[in-house]
Amino acid sequence: MDRFVFRGARLSQGRRSLLKFLGLMSLCLIFAVSCSPRSSTSGTGGAAANNGRVTIGTTLKAETLDPADAYRLFPGILLYNLGDRLYTYKPGTTELVPQLATAMPEVSGDGLTYKIPLREGVTFHDGTPFNAEAMAFSMERFMENNGSPAFLLSEKIASVKASGANELTITLQQPFAAFPALLAFSGITPVPPKTYEKGAGKFKPTTFVGTGPYKLAEFTPTVIRLDPYEGYWGEKPANKGIDIQVISSAANLFNTFKSKGLDIAYQTLDPDQIRSLTSTAQQGGWQVVEAGSTSVNFMTLNLKSKPLDNVKVRQAIAAMVDRNLLNERVFQGQAELIYSLLPNTFPIYKPVFKDKYGDGDFAKAKTLLAEAGINEANPLNLEIWYSSNSTVRNLVATTLKASIEQNLKGIVNVIPNTVESATLFDNLDKGTYPTTLLDWYPDFYDADTYMQPFLSCEKGSAATGCEVGQSQLGGSFFFSDRANQLIAQQRAEQNPEARNALFNQLQDLLAEEVPYIPLWQNKDYLFAQSSVQGVTIQPTQQFLLWQIKK
Repeated sequence: MDRFVFRGARLSQGRRSLLKFLGLMSLCLIFAVSCSPRSSTSGTGGAAANNGRVTIGTTLKAETLDPADAYRLFPGILLYNLGDRLYTYKPGTTELVPQLATAMPEVSGDGLTYKIPLREGVTFHDGTPFNAEAMAFSMERFMENNGSPAFLLSEKIASVKASGANELTITLQQPFAAFPALLAFSGITPVPPKTYEKGAGKFKPTTFVGTGPYKLAEFTPTVIRLDPYEGYWGEKPANKGIDIQVISSAANLFNTFKSKGLDIAYQTLDPDQIRSLTSTAQQGGWQVVEAGSTSVNFMTLNLKSKPLDNVKVRQAIAAMVDRNLLNERVFQGQAELIYSLLPNTFPIYKPVFKDKYGDGDFAKAKTLLAEAGINEANPLNLEIWYSSNSTVRNLVATTLKASIEQNLKGIVNVIPNTVESATLFDNLDKGTYPTTLLDWYPDFYDADTYMQPFLSCEKGSAATGCEVGQSQLGGSFFFSDRANQLIAQQRAEQNPEARNALFNQLQDLLAEEVPYIPLWQNKDYLFAQSSVQGVTIQPTQQFLLWQIKK
């Protein structure tokens, strides 16, 4: 979900995205669950209760289920199972396939017009028919109601209309090759026009009516229940429903799961708890599901801050970073190391930073610093800023400090600094921080969401840096005519191979200019009792609840 965004603020795409995802990281650090399964009518029981319903839990809050306003990880998972989208991903892959559409779009030669044929015989949970008018209404509502994710469509779509009972025609403001992938975003799910309204702020946060395999049975701050939708057009759920209860701590998640109080423990436990559950899985009788993630963690370098305006200094910092040490000391081996801003799950991922700088190559760093005039007589004071509520980033910063100062003694002084997250993001685009530790989650699965928000700039120059644009909002102030050209070209390019070649060039440029240093990806862990089947984490990080049975 690609956004530099502070919740509730009407900011540009880039700013909204980054803020949102740092908020997610903070929430993920306290993700926990305790569940009491309940039938679709009444009754309670533990995870072992053989009623066909599956117990899942989380401390991530679902503040709204209105698809025009839902912009966090957990509501996105719920909407993915309660609703359908025009396109989705073939289970277990990153292959985009039609869902409510019956084929991939027919795209005009100029890349602006998309004609999409729609599935017939689909009904909403209230029994009303789905058609092109309902889809057009839902997309217009998504844009016009001005919710947090509205920019995803409003900044790209010129018009959307029903060009037939079962045909949708969408006209874009400018070419965007990733548009079909965007249409798989969890919030772009149709809702019935008779139940929902258009208009700024006209949301329905606690109810949901869609076309998906589940219908909403209960939605409170502590209990969420999904019942199978008997009229679903597609694959029917393998279970008799999903029961979710929200509680407060990772300790409760850990203890409740170990005592068989829930079927599935999903999302973030702390590293010690993950290691414990993993090492005792056979003895305890549970499964461990491990997957990569689509999030990336990185360091932003402010090119307006001296001496970071010198590319040699930025390259030296890249060479100083020892990712293997971070994985050992901070993550206990539970992270994926990355050497590009693209996650390593992408086929076009290139480990450009590993090839060019390695890990903890202090001899190279010392040489680069000397070429920039930095030595014991003129040391580098390297400030690393991060959100004060992030324990992980605190450990990363202090580990980097110890490693760098030990190996470049007297040449580099590392100064970790914390700031409250809202203040951090208020000041990020002002150039306040020389370097910042941040993370990024995409809205949809496409390489554009990892390149354009970081490397593009609308106004600036090589001399002044970025004055207006994504890199300014993200705090690097990076400006490159070449980057802007490559981004525009890949967005207009409909040929996948030609488009991939452009992304390869962007990754090479990233490693040469170093406005950001990629660090790690989080691994995603899921624990399920041995009686549960069909539990997987998708490559796109979605969770297909309808495949689970026990």
